[in-house]
Amino acid sequence: MDRETFVARFGGVFEHSPWIAEAAFDAGLPQPPWTPEGLHAAMVVAMRAGSAARQRALIAAHPDLAGRLAQAGRLTAASTQEQASAGLDLLTDAERDRFTELNERYKAKFGLPFIMAVKGRSKEEILAAFDARLDNDVEAEFQTALEQIEKIALLRLKEML
Repeated sequence: MDRETFVARFGGVFEHSPWIAEAAFDAGLPQPPWTPEGLHAAMVVAMRAGSAARQRALIAAHPDLAGRLAQAGRLTAASTQEQASAGLDLLTDAERDRFTELNERYKAKFGLPFIMAVKGRSKEEILAAFDARLDNDVEAEFQTALEQIEKIALLRLKEML
């Protein structure tokens, strides 16, 4: 597979950040047949080698959970599916208000959206994680967000491969 084809296929694994697929390809990938875990490892190395500014932009590229983009149907297909798997597309008004409040508190404190690999999680688990992570300091939460993005990417690769 050439670089252009690889990036076209895997450039969206990390939300709106094709630079990770480009960097992984340029660094040399394991030979096909690829496993989700092998490809994930190569892409994570590329993501972690990115500058703090690029990593911050990666985090910022993620949508709010149950936020305005979700309500307007403007998420990527992968994000839509992931949020729906956690029931975030079927919130009551009170639940939606709670998510909105937590999203706003989180962004006010950290300047970034709350990131969590929500696929297969319950609304209660997600809300509990929100509450717990609001107590983190900025650097710890930055690293937690990157770890969650890694989990999201692996889940996406498992679906793709």
